[in-house]
Amino acid sequence: MTSALSNIKVIDFTRVLAGPFCTMMLADMGAEVIKIEKSETGDDSRAYGPYINGESAYFMSINRGKKSITVDLKSEKGKQIIYKLVKDADVVVENFKPGVMKKLGLDYETLKEINPKLIYCASSGFGQTGPYSKRPAYDLIIQGMGGLMSITGPDASCPTKVGSSVADIFAGMFSVIGILAALNSRTLTGKGQMVDVAMLDCMVSILENAIARYTGSGIDPVPIGNTHPSIAPFTSVKTSDGYINIACGNDQLWEALCNIINKPELLKDPKYANNHSRCEHMPDLLPILNEAMKENTSDFWLQKLEAGKVPAGPINTISKVIADPQVIARNMIVDLCHPIAGKIKVPGTPIKFSETPSEISKPAPVLGEDSDLILSELGYTKDEISQLRTDGVI
Repeated sequence: MTSALSNIKVIDFTRVLAGPFCTMMLADMGAEVIKIEKSETGDDSRAYGPYINGESAYFMSINRGKKSITVDLKSEKGKQIIYKLVKDADVVVENFKPGVMKKLGLDYETLKEINPKLIYCASSGFGQTGPYSKRPAYDLIIQGMGGLMSITGPDASCPTKVGSSVADIFAGMFSVIGILAALNSRTLTGKGQMVDVAMLDCMVSILENAIARYTGSGIDPVPIGNTHPSIAPFTSVKTSDGYINIACGNDQLWEALCNIINKPELLKDPKYANNHSRCEHMPDLLPILNEAMKENTSDFWLQKLEAGKVPAGPINTISKVIADPQVIARNMIVDLCHPIAGKIKVPGTPIKFSETPSEISKPAPVLGEDSDLILSELGYTKDEISQLRTDGVI
């Protein structure tokens, strides 16, 4: 079957995480993604461990399905290679600090003169405008500045980042959304455009009810561990051999939970009569739940809760996630064979299509793996390619 983006060519200048995650998703949906890398070192993340036979597992996890060409972007001959690539490309993605691509002569204003239909996505820490636009940014910095760390963790004395690099990941996801919307707009108007995505903007956009709570009360939300500020009980509960998560989103589920754990007296306590009062008295309620559920194992309670239709789940380690039958059934763990690293496991693609299925077709490329092929497709002869390599252009 034809993939959803099989007609789309992407020129990928990105490195590390936010940008590569975006272009990886486009590759999963069938786009041809040509990754532009520095000679010798390539994407910065190629130097991030752990390593498998000398290849970065970090890099391989977010660059599958792409082609790699090494180009010296500061050389005139290198720029000419890029201009030829851009001429028939659909999308350019970059995640340099604003101003870097302009200095290289590869900014949107320059490239749209070559290809007016080009979609140019610039992903950066703070965006192309505003007083912070030229600042460097990493995930940790943005999680802090974007407010996420102020509401994450056990309590206000211990600001905590999310375990996954969500500031980068969401910037990558919103970049994909912006690119797809711009491609649709181009279908309607025939015109390309620039897509400007800032990591900080993305963090602010996903603060969910934190902003609503602040605007409604005037009080800054603080971390409350694994409980929920607006739903109770919606938390992690201790069992005899660990913890499980329970989510009672309404009074009917609360009643079912009380009966399952043999605590019907809680239903008569006015402190727990409705969701609002349960939220107010959660510090009192949680020890009661812990005491009741520590009598049996996590597996015991999960079976009981599932039978009673109360939403609950384990707190899986990564090894358990990889082995989970639901994860496996949805093809969310994929085995690939890398030419150097050998057999590796990578996450599958979470978007499932009925007619244009996504496919993880190949592992991440070795540095410069496709240079000769890409250049030959642009019309360079073997001798010219050899000379470019001698000159240090590729």
